[in-house]
Amino acid sequence: MTVLYVLGSGSRGNCFALESEGVVLLVDAGFSAKEIERRAASVGLALDRLAAIALTHEHGDHARGAARLAQRFAIPVLTAPGTWARLGGDSGTAYLPIGLEYHVEVGPFKIEACPTSHDAAEPLAIVARDGDGVSVGVAYDLGRPTVAVRYLLRRLTAIVLEANHDEVRLRTSGYPPVVQRRIAGSGGHLSNRAAAELLAELHHPALAAVVLAHLSQRCNSEEEALAVVGPALRRVGFAGGLHVADQDVPLTPIALAHPTGVQWGLAL
Repeated sequence: MTVLYVLGSGSRGNCFALESEGVVLLVDAGFSAKEIERRAASVGLALDRLAAIALTHEHGDHARGAARLAQRFAIPVLTAPGTWARLGGDSGTAYLPIGLEYHVEVGPFKIEACPTSHDAAEPLAIVARDGDGVSVGVAYDLGRPTVAVRYLLRRLTAIVLEANHDEVRLRTSGYPPVVQRRIAGSGGHLSNRAAAELLAELHHPALAAVVLAHLSQRCNSEEEALAVVGPALRRVGFAGGLHVADQDVPLTPIALAHPTGVQWGLAL
């Protein structure tokens, strides 16, 4: 069994973890190392089993605690070469490239990645697969879902996908027009509507769990995101668990099993 930990997601920090066969993989580390350790302990996640940190891109809300944690636990950072260069290529931290040309194995996990459309050096969507056939994708800060992203996220057990903003609330948010254009543009973030459309397209009978992530505190809410994404998933027959990541409080861990098993995104 693989367990997905949603330690927090939003504009002030993003961090997820996967645990399988006693090995932990962190996907993004957008809080301080101390805060990530505190949140992990609160949901029973033992970071002394941490084997690697995979980073989607270099922005602080995704990478803030990565170097400190990597050094503390003597583990590698997995990310795109452009992201690593933008982070400074810390010589005190081990590094392994991931992307279209680079697949990495860490413990039971096989990590794949592809580029996304975002205003960062070399942003990625990331998929981790374990030896039991469980696969989890993390895709946020992606502006527009490219063909590569759609291909990477196909036939997964669980998908973490951003539902950043409600389009009407963004237009009435008080943000300057240039900021609104950035958020809604091809290098920005997915709206609730865009997330719903993509998830409906990616749906398949074995999709066990969906986590809506990176919600804007000013331009969205859990209720609004669920009101748009929930009906879209129900229309295509989604029978798994639909969750919304919180900025400040980790979710109850989500247990995932191979499609032939009986667990479907159940809270532990």
